[in-house]
Amino acid sequence: METVLPGYFTGPMNTESHATELDWVPSCGVQLRKAGVRFDAVRMDGGAGRLIAEAMAQMTLGEPGPVVEEVRGRRAVYFLVPVGSTGHRSWPDGVTRLTGESGRIAFIPVPALSGWTWPLKWRHQPGSGGDLVHPLLLRSTLLAWAAGDLGVLDDLEENHSAPVSHPGE
Repeated sequence: METVLPGYFTGPMNTESHATELDWVPSCGVQLRKAGVRFDAVRMDGGAGRLIAEAMAQMTLGEPGPVVEEVRGRRAVYFLVPVGSTGHRSWPDGVTRLTGESGRIAFIPVPALSGWTWPLKWRHQPGSGGDLVHPLLLRSTLLAWAAGDLGVLDDLEENHSAPVSHPGE
């Protein structure tokens, strides 16, 4: 007979499937993942990338998909998107596509979910469902930002301590 303690879940747990879905996340430190295998990425440097990440979080009720940020240097923000989802579309100036398209090799830095991962950290961790950032929502948000049609970004940008430059300024 199984003893059940109050407040403890005793049903079946499928930790193996969770581990498989996130097997691309290192258990410690930081590792590079080849673009085009599990995901591609869209990189945006500086404070603008953080504003876009927060706007995406607001529009998705706090679950924009996995977003990695660099805390030094160019302060890049990496939005992890489905493989092949960034091609054949125009992207605003200042956006770098990291893909595994024919003739291209790119690597995406991925930090562990916890522990020492400096200079990277998760701005938004991957969920257990393995969902990535929705590329069309990301592209629309970036295009609106580049056009100065900020909408949801207005409040974020007003409260942002560092000045954010728009493409073409």
